[in-house]
Amino acid sequence: MSRQVLAIIGAGGMGEAIARRFGAGRTVLLGDIGEGVLARAEQVLTDEGLTVQTHVVDVTSATSVRAFADAAQAAGSVTQVVHTAGLSPVQASVPAILAVDLLGVALVLDAFAPVIAPGGAGMVIASMAGHTAAPLSPEQEYALATTPADQLLDLPFLAPPIVGDPATAYSVAKRANHLRVMAASTAWGERGARINSISPGVISTAMGQQELAGPTGAIMRAMVDASGTGRLGAPGDIAAAAGFLLGPDSSFITGTDLLVDGGVVAALKSGRLGALTGQAA
Repeated sequence: MSRQVLAIIGAGGMGEAIARRFGAGRTVLLGDIGEGVLARAEQVLTDEGLTVQTHVVDVTSATSVRAFADAAQAAGSVTQVVHTAGLSPVQASVPAILAVDLLGVALVLDAFAPVIAPGGAGMVIASMAGHTAAPLSPEQEYALATTPADQLLDLPFLAPPIVGDPATAYSVAKRANHLRVMAASTAWGERGARINSISPGVISTAMGQQELAGPTGAIMRAMVDASGTGRLGAPGDIAAAAGFLLGPDSSFITGTDLLVDGGVVAALKSGRLGALTGQAA
């Protein structure tokens, strides 16, 4: 019998937590652009008894992503696919964020649609920023959902001078993740598989800590303080949510997003943040 494969793109905190939760008894195929990150994650997870294979993957390259999907299929039955790779506003420019966070997700969804095993499930890590992005027109949302991946970055409203700044690029990319997952759910469904996304809030990963130390860190801490939980998230919180979306209890759920933000978006939309800071809601 073919060994089950858990394919994870992005070997950082969330990817490692999800590998740890689901990897026992499976081949964990880890992909990341950073060889050092891959080597560290491989060592940690192997020491914990998991079977791990690593591959350098550039999510902005269709060729690289397809090679990773082919490697996953060659390793066994691809029952779970998790995409966690991304760049945050403090880390990168507008073009880089759009290439990694928007195009990268589209390429992964396309490459794994014909590879995922019947009964399998996939998950994309989006962001609560996708729930707070400036409204897009119906035409723009349709274009983000359906434009072929190799033409996505040519959409006029994604031109860097129009997008403007990395924070806006990040929000647009994460909203696009929601839309691409919706659209991909039918193709994945033809394989008898499901695909969903999770939108984390402020999570205490290396990336999250960089954002907290950046120019918007004070605002992010205020949002956390105003939320219903009043705390930062942990990678394990995301892995726990993934446990539901990737498991059998969610067999009737596909093409949707699960907001896992500790209540930050609820606080923003209810006006609580503004009330606490003296700002208008």
